[in-house]
Amino acid sequence: MQNSLEGIDLQSEKIGSRLKEIRNSLGMTVEEFYSPLMKAFNNGSSIENNKRKLGKRLAKDIIEYYNINPAYLNTGEGEKLFMVRPYLKQTFHSIPKSGGESVPFYDVKLTDLQRISSDIFDDSTPEYYVNFRPFNDCSAYLPMYGDSMYPRVANGEIIAVKEITNTDIILWGEAYLVVTDERANGMVTVRLLYQHKDTSKIVLRAANPDYEGDTVITKASIVKLYIIKGKITQNQL
Repeated sequence: MQNSLEGIDLQSEKIGSRLKEIRNSLGMTVEEFYSPLMKAFNNGSSIENNKRKLGKRLAKDIIEYYNINPAYLNTGEGEKLFMVRPYLKQTFHSIPKSGGESVPFYDVKLTDLQRISSDIFDDSTPEYYVNFRPFNDCSAYLPMYGDSMYPRVANGEIIAVKEITNTDIILWGEAYLVVTDERANGMVTVRLLYQHKDTSKIVLRAANPDYEGDTVITKASIVKLYIIKGKITQNQL
């Protein structure tokens, strides 16, 4: 495996802020993000605020645990996270029924979930439950079909979604699973969310530049909102 620290300037003042961006994109608190890797997890906040330097050992642990793209950490360009790598297979496994912190996997298409019901998983029985610690606070795993969200999420990859209860707090530019009522035709879709000049509305946009045109909906039409915390591949199940 290529050295995960190759080419990274750990002395850069941008490292901390990029780690914070990655953590926020996963919807995790400082404790949730750093506690699996360091006892004094509050030191993570100091690293993010450039009050403490990131050491080589901790940097390697964080990069490999969360599958962080080293190029993004070094330059701020490219995808924040890679797909789950084969060497993490031992930490990712499926179990036949709910237990502990496992998360349900639903083998359904988003188009099949398009309905007016507020709970899109209410009538769906999970195929199994997945235990993968970085995403164990999520609400569900779902497969993605099509290429509208490429390169963020490719066809056949599986997204881990976490329900957001406060739609006034949105990470603009990040991907969300949006569930709407009849005012938006009961649409269920994964899109990047952007601010609209009218604060009562939200802009939905595909990640794939080949999909031109934005969809604008009212905040009031959203009945459920889930942030996409990460993704895995089918062969990891």
